[in-house]
Amino acid sequence: MLTLNLIRILILSTLSFTLAIIFTPVLTHFLYKYKLGKHIRNSGNTPIYSKLHEKKKGTPTLGGILVWGTMILIILFFYLCHLWQLEYLKDFNFLNRAQTLLPLGALVFCAGIGLIDDIIDLRNPKGGGIRLWHRLLIFLVIALAGALWFYFKLDWDVLHIPFYGDLVIHWWYIPVFILIIVATSFSVNETDGLDGLAGGTLLIAFLAYGVISFSIGRYDLAAFCGVLSGALLAFLWFNIYPARFIMGDTGSMSLGVTLGIIALLTNQALLLPIIGFIFVLESASVIIQIISKRVFKRKVFLSAPIHHHFEATGWPEPKIVMRFWIIAAVMAILGLILFLLDKQ
Repeated sequence: MLTLNLIRILILSTLSFTLAIIFTPVLTHFLYKYKLGKHIRNSGNTPIYSKLHEKKKGTPTLGGILVWGTMILIILFFYLCHLWQLEYLKDFNFLNRAQTLLPLGALVFCAGIGLIDDIIDLRNPKGGGIRLWHRLLIFLVIALAGALWFYFKLDWDVLHIPFYGDLVIHWWYIPVFILIIVATSFSVNETDGLDGLAGGTLLIAFLAYGVISFSIGRYDLAAFCGVLSGALLAFLWFNIYPARFIMGDTGSMSLGVTLGIIALLTNQALLLPIIGFIFVLESASVIIQIISKRVFKRKVFLSAPIHHHFEATGWPEPKIVMRFWIIAAVMAILGLILFLLDKQ
């Protein structure tokens, strides 16, 4: 049974990669035909960023459609196969209420919000979609809905603390859930700034949580992670420097929220700062920069998030991305080691 589930997950992941690769020419043709290119903000508040990224002006955005679109096609196809009891295909269904319905709903809903944000940005010649504080408010509403689902629908009020055990925190689970989702979504969104950076670090994080899901017997959730990983791998094929298209908020917002929900569904949310170390580093640099500018009237970094700081110091974009990938992979492995040791 264990081997069959592993084969099933690997097939679904490979199928996801293949479909995403096949669909990419259609998506890129659409994006380039209608000139859905990125605007570079040049308001005077971010002179370093504007100068460094002027060359990216016009690069099509909305690339995240490839990732969540592939997920929707695959999960709905096999769910219909399950409903129609189609031989051989029905067993590939991985949509169920306990494991994958909530992350799928969050993925689709947040993808829609991100799509609206991207469209606003595309229609604004000066660049800039939904304001930061409005975006955080949206994340807060989404997180609240998820927290209420966990607490009232799933009767979930337990937080696992590595090397300690499960801690029942009752209604405190709701604010903890909100904090984790908002922090994760914000951090992933901030990471999406260089070609391949968000896609690669998200791929590593979803692979890690796929392994965790499989280890605790949540095979459908592991399949969900596998399908997202396959689609992200295909996305990266076209997103690495120089990017054919970029993820956009429709990708980063939806995948950030989904990652946080998966971390909570596996009850390994406290490992997320380790597995998603790059996301923490990116958001921390933004917070430090904002506080320093407002309190001390000076900048800590040449530009924030921190990947822009390294750009400003002269590091080539591919070097920054690949080194961040390496750090992300090492930290994800450390997170898996801690998870396995905790299970002993």
